[in-house]
Amino acid sequence: MERMLSGIKPTGRVTLGNYIGAIKPFISYQDEYEMFIFIANLHSMTITQEPKELRKNTRDLIAIYLAAGLDPEKVTLFLQSDVHEHAQLGWYMTCLSGMGELYRMTQYKDKAAKGESIGTGIYVYPTLMAADILLYNPQYVPVGEDQKQHVELTRDLADRFNRRYSETFVLPEPLVAKVGGRIMDLQNPTKKMSKSSSDGKGCIYILDDVNLSKKKIMSAVTDSEGSIRFDPENKPGISNLLEIYASLSGRTIPELEQRYVGAGYGTFKKDLAEIVGQYLTDIQTRYKEVTQGSYIDDILKEGARKATPVARKTLAKVERKIGITIYK
Repeated sequence: MERMLSGIKPTGRVTLGNYIGAIKPFISYQDEYEMFIFIANLHSMTITQEPKELRKNTRDLIAIYLAAGLDPEKVTLFLQSDVHEHAQLGWYMTCLSGMGELYRMTQYKDKAAKGESIGTGIYVYPTLMAADILLYNPQYVPVGEDQKQHVELTRDLADRFNRRYSETFVLPEPLVAKVGGRIMDLQNPTKKMSKSSSDGKGCIYILDDVNLSKKKIMSAVTDSEGSIRFDPENKPGISNLLEIYASLSGRTIPELEQRYVGAGYGTFKKDLAEIVGQYLTDIQTRYKEVTQGSYIDDILKEGARKATPVARKTLAKVERKIGITIYK
């Protein structure tokens, strides 16, 4: 089987956008690929974290992965911080990169343009992300459209290393979902639905009260035209709802457009609200089950046990080639 790798930061509560864009595809991928999925808790340190909240968010994220259908018998699920090779290869990748490359990374550029205070972690985290990927030499990395830039940097660094020291790394390919790769805020559909949303009104959280989530769907911003058709530029609100509907129902967007010809936004939203509500109910029921006892701890320990030898082998090869290792 070809290998696939992905990680997600445990910062803030998990949203419906996270589920549709990342977690849900993993459920289908786990039968097709050898999958490594890690909780990127080292990356969470690029911003100040309240320790108690970070621990809760981390456990919630893992529990939601499992509740959504991720099978630890098929997937290696682990904490990034449990495999120390991530940080070590991250340093080598930082030394391999140029300041100009990191300066052009979107997150840093956006914060710099706004005049925000920027920690060093924000500047160099793309090289840690490159290390996260290259440690496992995956063929594919599922990402949202806004994360393709990071995979491209990873490919550049892998190619640079291969040319400088000899063939070592696979050049990974970004895998972007055709539908649902970028779910937008329900109140501001030009902005991505974010788990760090300040007021949460345009964001559905997986562990939200189900009735509250339905209300958020019903109050989602649309437009005054009244026709249900996919046009992200001119109708971002209804287009976003169509993406959510298509992702959760298994129907295509053209099928949904045809189904709701002549129907009002109210009817469309009501049907979508019921689908979202059922998804949340099912996941929350399973969530309560997987958070009992030591189930999560046992899975993470086993995941680290499986991931560490793979990462260690890659790191040893890198260190031998760059001259860090001198022992015979």
